[in-house]
Amino acid sequence: MVRLLEVPEVLPAARQALRQQVERTLGSGHRRNPRADQRWRQTFEEPPGDPGLFGPGSVTWQVHGDLPAMLVGGVAALLLQTLHPLAMAGVVDHSAYRTDPLGRLRRTAEFVGATTFGSTPAAEQAISAVRAVHRRVRGVAPDGRPYDAQDPALITWVHAAETWCFLRAYQRYGPRPLPDRRADRYLAEMAVVAERLGAPGAPASLAELRAYLTAMRPDLVGGAQARSGAAFIISVGGQSLPPPSPPLALVQAVLVQGAMDLLPRWAVRMLGLREPLLAERLALRAIADALLGTVRLALGPSPALLAAEARCRAGAPDGPQASAGGQRSEGPARPARSSPRA
Repeated sequence: MVRLLEVPEVLPAARQALRQQVERTLGSGHRRNPRADQRWRQTFEEPPGDPGLFGPGSVTWQVHGDLPAMLVGGVAALLLQTLHPLAMAGVVDHSAYRTDPLGRLRRTAEFVGATTFGSTPAAEQAISAVRAVHRRVRGVAPDGRPYDAQDPALITWVHAAETWCFLRAYQRYGPRPLPDRRADRYLAEMAVVAERLGAPGAPASLAELRAYLTAMRPDLVGGAQARSGAAFIISVGGQSLPPPSPPLALVQAVLVQGAMDLLPRWAVRMLGLREPLLAERLALRAIADALLGTVRLALGPSPALLAAEARCRAGAPDGPQASAGGQRSEGPARPARSSPRA
């Protein structure tokens, strides 16, 4: 566990270190060459007035626009996804996650960004690109079963693990937890992405998502590939990454431990991870709240979200901007945090 005494001394340096790491890894809206600048414009700034798949006022924009919570949720999703033996076999056989973990992270972030905040053509292009990759990902898992990334069941698993972890991270570490009706709306919005990827019928409410995860448990296995993959994720990239500075190491430790804390207890046991004591979990959550809150201030609003909002305003008539669904975000943040419901 992260030591409480370390946190106050390194918070300022940790914020700056994470900002630099995010900019290097995910781009964070900083274009460094004409080609990247053009791709950014085509994805987030054009055409004027296009709301994309979700648009202003959507819960997806609200949840995915909070980068600190998304970082924690993304790590948790990777850990949870390892437990499906067929999905993990595809990753091991066809992914460069061990030799190029930052590249895989960047591609995943670009897909989430394009489908969330990109224009409709950009989102459709990102989905088509992933479907093209899925057509090449097939083989035989260590248990002898064939796998195919186009299988709707596998797409549903990956999607459900991501949305569950993104939502759970936002409920715990985001600026304001969502009431159940907004959480249901988030899952219904995100089910559109799963359907376009080839998985109709993905969980579209909290009740459906909980029922799905319960039904999936007999199919999940904490086997050698799952435990090896989880250990690699927890090691924060392995030898292919440069040794982090002490401030960035603290941030990475909080992100990873926070992600592990989001996992269901049964998933922690299946992956062979140590279950922290209640006092350790409470201390971690206090540290993560402090660190992620200051990181949120340091990073500022998501550049992709700001670009998408400007794109929508550019095509709107004069006057207040109406959301795509005719609804606006919830009111100001609640001072007290409720327990995560997802």
